[in-house]
Amino acid sequence: MTESASPRISDLARSHGPGGVPAPAADYLKGLNPEQREAVETTEGPVLVLAGAGTGKTRVLTTRLAHILASGRAKPWELLAVTFTNKAAREMRERITHLIGPSAEGLRWLSTFHSVAAQILRRHAELVGLKSTFTILDTDDQERVCKQLLEAANLDTKRWTPRSLSGIIDHWKNRGWTPEKLPNTEDFANGKGQALYAAYQARLVSLNACDFGDLLLHNLTILSQHTDIAEEYRRRFRYILVDEYQDTNVAQYLWLRLLTSSTGNVCCVGDDDQSIYGWRGAEVDNILRFERDFPGARVIRLERNYRSTKHILGAASGLISANRGRLGKTLWTEDTSGDKVRVRGVWDGEAEARLIADEIETARRQGVAYKDMAVLVRASFQMRAFEERFVMLAVPYTVIGGPRFFERAEIRDAHAYLRLILSEDDDLAFERIVNVPKRGLGDTSVQKVLQIARESGVSAMTAVRDLITSDELQARTGTAFANFIRDIDRWRQFAGTSSHWELTETVLEESGYTDMQKADRATGQTRLDNLKELTQSMQAFDSLTAYLEHVSLVMDLDRGESADSVQVMTLHGAKGLEFPLVFLPGWEEGVFPSQRSIDEKGEKGLEEERRLAYVGVTRGKEDVRISFAANRQVYGRWQSQLPSRFVDELPIDHVEAQSDTGYYGASGGMREAKSRWDEMPSFGSGYSSPGWKRGQAFAANRVPTAQPARQTLLEGDGRLVATADPKAGSGWKKGERVFHQKFGYGQVRLIEGNKLVVDFEKAGEKKVIDTFVEKA
Repeated sequence: MTESASPRISDLARSHGPGGVPAPAADYLKGLNPEQREAVETTEGPVLVLAGAGTGKTRVLTTRLAHILASGRAKPWELLAVTFTNKAAREMRERITHLIGPSAEGLRWLSTFHSVAAQILRRHAELVGLKSTFTILDTDDQERVCKQLLEAANLDTKRWTPRSLSGIIDHWKNRGWTPEKLPNTEDFANGKGQALYAAYQARLVSLNACDFGDLLLHNLTILSQHTDIAEEYRRRFRYILVDEYQDTNVAQYLWLRLLTSSTGNVCCVGDDDQSIYGWRGAEVDNILRFERDFPGARVIRLERNYRSTKHILGAASGLISANRGRLGKTLWTEDTSGDKVRVRGVWDGEAEARLIADEIETARRQGVAYKDMAVLVRASFQMRAFEERFVMLAVPYTVIGGPRFFERAEIRDAHAYLRLILSEDDDLAFERIVNVPKRGLGDTSVQKVLQIARESGVSAMTAVRDLITSDELQARTGTAFANFIRDIDRWRQFAGTSSHWELTETVLEESGYTDMQKADRATGQTRLDNLKELTQSMQAFDSLTAYLEHVSLVMDLDRGESADSVQVMTLHGAKGLEFPLVFLPGWEEGVFPSQRSIDEKGEKGLEEERRLAYVGVTRGKEDVRISFAANRQVYGRWQSQLPSRFVDELPIDHVEAQSDTGYYGASGGMREAKSRWDEMPSFGSGYSSPGWKRGQAFAANRVPTAQPARQTLLEGDGRLVATADPKAGSGWKKGERVFHQKFGYGQVRLIEGNKLVVDFEKAGEKKVIDTFVEKA
């Protein structure tokens, strides 16, 4: 009997390597719906995948990459896959490795836009006047350079702030404009914008540095002016994949076009309905004109949602359908369960906070974890009322979007030491830590060194080395500088024989920085804990250069698993997240949609606001609750509010809502407005204050009267529980003292029937209905 042949080791090994026997199709295509599979298997030519919220976009992206590799169409290093965050790139790499094994480790060009651009720039830095060891400046360093330039130009830095100059330069770079190409319509400081921009770029070159915008801008210069280099990368990148294409700016768009090969094997995945970052340069037009940019492109729509209930999807789809600038798709789900989206009107922001806090507590008692609930606001000023209410009720909460780890002063100081050790040309790092901890160096001495360095065209470190051998400095100052130079040289030598985290610990100890923190009893221990975390995190990187580049490029800081707490954040910060129960407060005109956005961008701004509302609704998996207030305290001032137009755009078939709010306008007479929300059951508890009950009773017992045709009705989806009637009698007298449940004590100044103008002690002058006040 002949024994069956055993498999050869080489065959087993080859099946797991690049170009080996691909895994059976069912292994990585299993479970895809027809549209997802089409997006994965359509590998040739330009492809646009319109992936709605919760439709499995990430799975399609990763499976498509795995399919290209497993089918032998390309090697890992022939794929360019770009996304916006390190977290997304890391998750994509892990998923691909899980699908096809170790061959995914060769995906060196799977990263963020800026990270890939940094790799290309380091290879060709000399073409734009830099060395390959250039430093990437953070926002703080950029603003310091801008401050130096503004002062050199004798400009008032209070009127023309360093931050504003840094911001407009970043905007210009996002548009792909170098100083020479800056349009005449763009300006700063009364005609000095172009000169300041040019001086800024020249200063960065002298520092052997660039900012984030330069990573792409320098790439555009290199690829457009050196066609041989551009062609080299086009041949290298046989397939290009782009995530979140709707969020790309002009510079990213131009960069991708320069890298796209003649074969046109580019696949862009995105959702035009979720383009919400116009304020930072994103251009929704990039995705809208994809078919014009790539004639014959295949457009594949992913519309089957795996996240939310049918009512949530119905409400979101109805809302976004009001936008004109969209390619169009309709989300659907097989899950027919779930409650309707709930809409509630309240009196003011404090009442809204009470309502939401009460419902959070109710949901918690019903078994919903705090971490599964989120409050998503349009603007940060809305958070205060919720934070105060949560503290009062001992509801644990986390505000997402606070100061980040790498933005802390002690972390910036440690990084400045490391940057200066790595590159003596980094004058910004020198300026930050030359006297931290205190070394007896005054600001005048430091600024003198920096001025000499600029005038001589050398680095500050070079200038110091020359000065300490001359008689230019006082003995004490010269000694302090000499000791500093000696320390930096010693640490640089130590860096060649030790790990970068050991170097960091040594620098912090020997510089006296650790002792300085120990002496600070208030916050020193917290900062020392942060520095300890810093040195531990560095151990995940192969070199100091790799670590510092990671810090410069990181776009989203991992926060790890948080405790069981309600998540409070802005709508912009919530994109990509999902929660079983979502609260969406502040849906009022002027707040959401933002009046500033409409004023600055008109219809385009309004459509982006509507996309933001769409994003908010689609964050909910099981339950979404929208609320609006009749009055809102905005930056310390009370303002009467109208319900957001987005409330009216929600399809009523998917909404359960009622407004308990009394609205009144400034016209001569008022009448009750029937809302489409009338007679609908409310959710949660309402008001029980005396004024509120009187208002309800007045509305229930009042006999409607005919109103003159000239009177205008205040638009809005609110039930008027009390009305102004110019013919109604009033028991009030001018000058009488009154009390209002919300506005407090005041004095009657004017009487129009049952409508009073009251000068409140704290809230100022307000128009109120007499049933809402009582004699004091």
